[in-house]
Amino acid sequence: MSPAHPENWPVIVVKGPVDQELLRDFTALTAASEESDGNPPLSEQTFVMLRGADSGDHSVSSFALYAPDEKSDPSTGEDLAGFAVVVDAPDGSGVLEIAVHPSYRNQGVGDRLVGAVKETRGFEGLKAWSHGNHEAAADLAARYGFGPVRKLWKMRLMTTSSQQLPDAGLPDGVALRTFVPGQDEAAWLAANRAAFAHHPEQGALTREDLEARMDESWFDPEGFFLAENTDGELLGFHWTKIHPRHGDHPAIGEVYVVGVTPAAQGMGLGEALTVAGIKYMQDKGLHAVMLYTDADNTAAVSLYHKLGFVRWDVDVMYGPIA
Repeated sequence: MSPAHPENWPVIVVKGPVDQELLRDFTALTAASEESDGNPPLSEQTFVMLRGADSGDHSVSSFALYAPDEKSDPSTGEDLAGFAVVVDAPDGSGVLEIAVHPSYRNQGVGDRLVGAVKETRGFEGLKAWSHGNHEAAADLAARYGFGPVRKLWKMRLMTTSSQQLPDAGLPDGVALRTFVPGQDEAAWLAANRAAFAHHPEQGALTREDLEARMDESWFDPEGFFLAENTDGELLGFHWTKIHPRHGDHPAIGEVYVVGVTPAAQGMGLGEALTVAGIKYMQDKGLHAVMLYTDADNTAAVSLYHKLGFVRWDVDVMYGPIA
């Protein structure tokens, strides 16, 4: 095999957060990949950990594959052909995500990265996300004996549609206000843990995870709605997010996370919170709103269909199959 083939390129392995130079290269490649595919290749939480936020007992490992002598200007980050990131949990399970620069696709870069992960960490307890479920990712997963184990729907509502949102008022004795930084973090984290006790990602968010998101340029407390009872108890929330325009992709709103605590289930609070957040984003002039939901969450899918959302795309998690 010639040195020009990815199989012979060295892989840089980093345990823990990455330095600023590598983070810059990861960010540049991620942007190029998202512009090409319409989907970010990595989840937000993965980038939070790469930047150094403390996510409890979870750990992160990175695998970077540079194309030797291929690019004249390393500062652009385009000499990074691809990278893989594994987030490991205390129970031995891990989640793998891979990004390959559009200029280096169909050359075996993904295969080289998966091979490096196998050599360094092994596949025990490992699953992998494919954001957008591209054919190349499905083929790569099958090559290593992985098959689909979870589907995350990406749904979209066109806010210029003639379909009107239902009038979903708040339950009696419940009031809506916005999040106050420096005041509401602890109460929100407790409510989030209760609302997502069985969710593999959302329910595990830490104070550091929350603060890392609050430090992002997109964070706006005016779009972070909290529902309280007359005693000031937090019953539910709708955290919205606005993705700015980039390249040919217009700005879009996101139902970032809607949660209702177990004590408030069955009150219609989830629908009321969702509608309130969508109307807020409509008032911001956004023409589309999107969200993610597990495909097998029939209650959530039914609600979103009722509100006018349609399935737009899908992320697929792959795991070992017998």
